[in-house]
Amino acid sequence: MNAPTLPTIPLLDLDLLRTLVAIAETGSFSAAAARVHRTPSAVSMQVKKIEDILGRPMFLRDSRSVELTADGGFLVEHARRMLAMNREAVARFVQPDIRGVVRMGAPDDAAERHLPGMLRRFAETHPGVTVDVVIDSSVRMMDMLRAGQLDLTLLTYGPDAQSRGAEILMREQLVWAACKGGTAATRDPLPVSVWEEGCAWRKAGLDALESQKRPWRVAFQSAHISGQRAAILADLAVAPIPASSIGGDIVEASGRHGLPPLPTYALGMLVPEDPSPAVAAAADHLRACFAARTR
Repeated sequence: MNAPTLPTIPLLDLDLLRTLVAIAETGSFSAAAARVHRTPSAVSMQVKKIEDILGRPMFLRDSRSVELTADGGFLVEHARRMLAMNREAVARFVQPDIRGVVRMGAPDDAAERHLPGMLRRFAETHPGVTVDVVIDSSVRMMDMLRAGQLDLTLLTYGPDAQSRGAEILMREQLVWAACKGGTAATRDPLPVSVWEEGCAWRKAGLDALESQKRPWRVAFQSAHISGQRAAILADLAVAPIPASSIGGDIVEASGRHGLPPLPTYALGMLVPEDPSPAVAAAADHLRACFAARTR
């Protein structure tokens, strides 16, 4: 008996994805055509080819504007990662050694959970580039980037991250965390551990409690994930944290204690236009690393 033949998954050419990203970033077919060195009609044909392959529209178009559909936004996120992985792989063979300093901003949680391995690999592949990392709040790092004090920065965002100009590297579900066997989640008002004003996790948690009309109080405040864990493990409070941070004596409390559901958050990246070769290499490395983690 012959094994059933699995359907062939079509391949999306990187050149098509490059055009898709160019349209998303420039907001028009004509501007994208200039960027990718094609005619507007050729760009239209490339978009039609993508839509024919996937059977879904990528853009909503009228005489004055081009807007991504939900499917188009999803594909653009993945296209950026795939293009970055290609650039990073090819750069090892065709680019001369890159040298320079990259001033990088990162929120505390990303620096602890994601960056150690990523920066270690970058140091191995780009020994001529020095990366100096600043850990601070997303709001302050955005200001530092605008002031030219940072070359690129990672930021945490709520569900509206794309509309605020961030390039999304990762999305993750937020959950309520509590101490295993603890009682913080049962108290009234609910003791909550949060970051400072402007933190996407804080806003998500407190907005959810307000919508549920659940009484709460800030029992612990820290800008560091280690401080949040300390508050949870001491059974002083519950906290909104990423689902991947649950483990050991820190357990999810959402369902068992009637706490309101939480949204996802996004880890985004902002890079100024025309970055130096060192900054561009670091940004591509981060894109490729996060793409590998989310596959």
